[in-house]
Amino acid sequence: MTAIGIYGSSGRMGRAIADALTEAGATLAGGADAHDDPAPLARIADVLVDFSAASALDAHLGAAVAAGTPIVIGTTGLSNAQHVAIDAAAQSIAVLQTGNTSLGVTLLAMLVRDAAARLGPDWDIEIVEMHHRHKVDAPSGTALLLGEAAAAGRGNTLSELRVDDRVGLTGARSEGTIGLASLRGGSVVGDHSVILATEGERVELSHFAQDRSIFARGAVRAAVWLARQPAGRYRMGDVLGL
Repeated sequence: MTAIGIYGSSGRMGRAIADALTEAGATLAGGADAHDDPAPLARIADVLVDFSAASALDAHLGAAVAAGTPIVIGTTGLSNAQHVAIDAAAQSIAVLQTGNTSLGVTLLAMLVRDAAARLGPDWDIEIVEMHHRHKVDAPSGTALLLGEAAAAGRGNTLSELRVDDRVGLTGARSEGTIGLASLRGGSVVGDHSVILATEGERVELSHFAQDRSIFARGAVRAAVWLARQPAGRYRMGDVLGL
């Protein structure tokens, strides 16, 4: 059975992942949290899962590379420099980085990319996400993942098309842009909707997370899959063969 080590093991996602291991035929190699040395866990685990904090990623990634241990990164709010570091790590170990480990969201991203590719530029794309009041980053990693899927469908990158929350006299909407809006409140686990609108009609593709366990199950499935892969950078779509 695959032995999974969890960074951020005492957090909500860390605890949920530990609960999901048995069902997936995996075992817990151990856990580590803030102020723990990440190296010992990296040496004994078959694969690592990181749902800690962006500030801890560099240390966790370094420990994984030093031990030659694959790592699933579900931490959001990463910087451009951290994505460069992930690319470098993927030269020597298998790394799967994603803004959302839900299998449903993974499928949604594929549908969004396909819809954006097939519908013309006169179809405006807006992404709306809502999370609980304690979430510290916005837009969510999932909203960015969906935005990247939409942009890829249009043959662009999200950085070229992105427009964040609009305030004041913004003027008419620019054709081809992808709007992102974030809502925060209550105990919402995660709601995401991608709206494609043109004259006279609108298509909405949505995913509603009702329980955090869906992310844990997806993370464990990704970890078990990643433990068998050669060095490289992977995405959740690879786990489902998309």
